[in-house]
Amino acid sequence: MWHTNTANEFSFEKLSKDSGIAKEIIKKYLEYLEAAFLIKVIHKVNDTAKKFKRITSFKVYLTNPSLRTALFSPITETDHEMGNMVETAIFSQWMHREQLDLKYARWKMGRSEGEVDIVLLDNKLFKPQWCVEIKWTNRYFEKPQELKSLLHFCKQNRFSASLVTTIDVLGNKTIEEINLTYVPAAVYAYNIGVNTLELKSNW
Repeated sequence: MWHTNTANEFSFEKLSKDSGIAKEIIKKYLEYLEAAFLIKVIHKVNDTAKKFKRITSFKVYLTNPSLRTALFSPITETDHEMGNMVETAIFSQWMHREQLDLKYARWKMGRSEGEVDIVLLDNKLFKPQWCVEIKWTNRYFEKPQELKSLLHFCKQNRFSASLVTTIDVLGNKTIEEINLTYVPAAVYAYNIGVNTLELKSNW
């Protein structure tokens, strides 16, 4: 299940209902899979980057996107699952920085929900440091006004800039006084890996 739904949000209640397995057993399964470095559980914050007192939902990522391909057939860049696989690939790069407290943000936004894919929290300052929106499309370079959730989150947390991934577009746009840097997802993932290696070589 995790390998086919990486980067999706889950809840213990829904998993228990769908599978017929008790919530406590599901929690144990997650702990075992995480201890085996097969998955990573990421918890959410709200639009002001506050943690929820009660954990009701979370995201699960494969620690390596190739695990899905190893178990199923490969996917192409136009497949529906590609967006989640790109998000998984980028998260898997960040996972090599064990000390980082990465979250995702989700909150009620009128009749819909707002979401930002990656938020870094500073546990000493209890504040978010930056946020990133993972997209597998070039659409938002031409239509940055459609990034309503990201713009809202930046305003709520007084961010003057953020990063958005694309398929192959590189550039900058300013909207509502927020500077958006657009970087191809492959380049962003590569840069995370290079920077991580450089940091670890200096430890």
